[in-house]
Amino acid sequence: MTRVAVITGAAQGIGRETARVLAERGFALVLLDLREVEGDFGASTLKLTGDVSSEEDVKRFVTRTTEKFGRVDVLVNNAGISCIVPAEDTTTEQFRRVLDVNLLGPFLLSREFGRVMLERGEGAIVNVASVAGLAGVSDRSAYNASKHGLIGLTRTLAGEWGGRGVRVNAVCPGWVKTEMDEKDAGSGAYTSADIERRVPMGRFATPRDVAEAIAFLADADKSAFVNGVALSVDGGWYADASWESLRLGKR
Repeated sequence: MTRVAVITGAAQGIGRETARVLAERGFALVLLDLREVEGDFGASTLKLTGDVSSEEDVKRFVTRTTEKFGRVDVLVNNAGISCIVPAEDTTTEQFRRVLDVNLLGPFLLSREFGRVMLERGEGAIVNVASVAGLAGVSDRSAYNASKHGLIGLTRTLAGEWGGRGVRVNAVCPGWVKTEMDEKDAGSGAYTSADIERRVPMGRFATPRDVAEAIAFLADADKSAFVNGVALSVDGGWYADASWESLRLGKR
C-alpha cells in the first residue's frame, strides 16, 4: 500500500523540498498552499489551495485527501509566516495573523487529519517549528510565541496520541536559505554574515537539510520510538553559548 503524505506550504522552500524527498521515498503526496503548487512530483499527487487557518478549508483538504487516497500516513505542518517588528510596534492584527497561520493552522490540520490516523491506529505528524521556538530572537515576538506554542502543541499531542499509534514530533530549523530568508534579509534585518558567524557549522541550512530530518521523523521504521521531540536542525545554534570570538576561534 502506497503511503500518503500531506505537506503544507508546499509551493516553496522547505515544503517544496520535503515534497521532493518524500516523493523519492515512494510517498503519494497531497500538497497544500495558499497559491498553486507548480512542478511535477509524480503521478500520485493531489494539489490543493487554501488557508491552513481556515477550518472550512482544512476540512475540505481532509475530504479531498480521503476521497482520492482513502488514508493519510504523514502530515507535515510546514506553512508559516514571519513578522520582524519590535514588540512595541507589533499590531494586534499582525500578532493574530502570525498565530493563526503558525499555530492555529497546525492545530486544525493535526486535529482533522489526526482523526483519520487515529481511526487506523497509525501515523506521524511533523511540525516545522524553529530555533525561535526554543529561544527568544529579538523583534519577533509574534513569531517566537507561535513557534514556542507549536512545540508545546507537539508535546501535548505526542502524549495524547502516542499510545494510540500516532507519533507527533517537531523539527526546529535555524536560518535556512529560502524565499522567506531572502525577504527577511532583504528588509535589512540581518546579513548572511550575521548568521554564518553565529552558527557553529558556519553556514545556513539548506531546505534539503531540513527535509531529510522531516523524512526521518516521518519514517515509521527509522523513528518508530521517537515521539514528542523537538529536533534542532540548526548547525548547533541552540547548543552553542560561546561568545563570537571563542566560536570563530574554533573554526
